[in-house]
Order: sequence, then C-alpha cells, then structure tokens
Amino acid sequence: MTGLQALVVDFGGVLTSDLSGAMAVWLAADDIDPAQFRSVMREWLTPGAPSNPVHGLETGALPGPEFERALAARLTDRAGAPVVADGLLQRMFSAFAAEPDMYALLARARSAGIRTALLSNSWGNTYPVEELAPLFDLQVISGEVGLRKPDPAIYRLTAERLGLPPSACVFVDDLGPNVRAAAEVGMVGVRHVDAATTIAEVEALFDWPAAG
Repeated sequence: MTGLQALVVDFGGVLTSDLSGAMAVWLAADDIDPAQFRSVMREWLTPGAPSNPVHGLETGALPGPEFERALAARLTDRAGAPVVADGLLQRMFSAFAAEPDMYALLARARSAGIRTALLSNSWGNTYPVEELAPLFDLQVISGEVGLRKPDPAIYRLTAERLGLPPSACVFVDDLGPNVRAAAEVGMVGVRHVDAATTIAEVEALFDWPAAG
C-alpha cells in the first residue's frame, strides 16, 4: 500500500508471548480460579462502571501498589485465603517471553527506512529498555502520557510525535477494540494473532518481498 511510512506496535501479546497464556501461568501459581479473575475484570471494564482501576492504572492516575491492593482485595485462592498484594503485577506478567520474529520485523522495518513506534498500555510493566531502544524511533507508554488505548487521542499523539499523519501509519495490536480505534483515526490496523500472520500482512502492506 503506497504512502505508508511507519510501523506502530503494541508490546504485551505482540512483542511477547500471548497475554492469556501469561495470565494462566499466574492464576495457576497463585491458585486463583480464572472465573473469579474474569468476573472482576468484566465488572471493572464494563462501560460506565463506577470504578475502573484498570483505566486508572493504565493512564498513570492509579499507582501500581494501589492497583495491586484493589485487585487483591477482590480475589482469594481456591482455599479462600487472601491473595498477596505485594508484587501482584510482577507475578501477573512474569511468564511473558519475547517474540524474536516480531523483534526481527521491527529491525527489518528500520533498515528499510520505515519509522517505528511502540504504543503500549502499561500495567506498571517494566519494559526491556535495552532490547527495545534500537528498534524504535519513539515509545508512547500510556502511563507516561496520561492516555490509554483505545482513546483516539493516543493514536493521534503517536502519529504527531512521528511527524506523520495517522494514514501513514500501520498499527499492530492483539486486541480488536484497539485495532478498530486506530483504524477510526485513519491508521491501517492489523490484528495480531501470531507472528507469522502479522509478518505476512506487514510485508504485503509495505510491499516487501517475503523474508528469506
């Protein structure tokens, strides 16, 4: 597709192994019923919910330790014992593993003169700064800018900081609502399912030959 000049990607679930797998490892380790966790998330993430600690965490309005206490207060292990709040966020994401093929895609984009950006909703995550720095021209982290996906403003901010119109950007995310919101502001959205599929879609969009 002509006119595309930037590749913008999510972090968790795109540059890492999938989110559901990481959550499953954490829930098993803390002996929490997954249905209990899903119930809390549905309540918090329902549009119009009176309290949404997830949104607060992602925008930086709610500090990580406060979120950990709020979530731990809603959970018990299968024996009914309290869940330890301290270190909860670290435990939740400890099973994330880097996706080397996606790292290679970003390196390939930069070598082709394509601008690159990370656009991530942070849950107090510690990002592998030394590994990511060579791959990106720009990193937009929700908690640092006070905006979160799928707010249209965060996509426009990313494009603005790249010095490009949204229509010049390809955006890759594993969550459908985030991809749809990017498309609504003019970006070309790619729903990430696995590395091979995403790489093939990006190659087609930028009119690259398949990697050998």
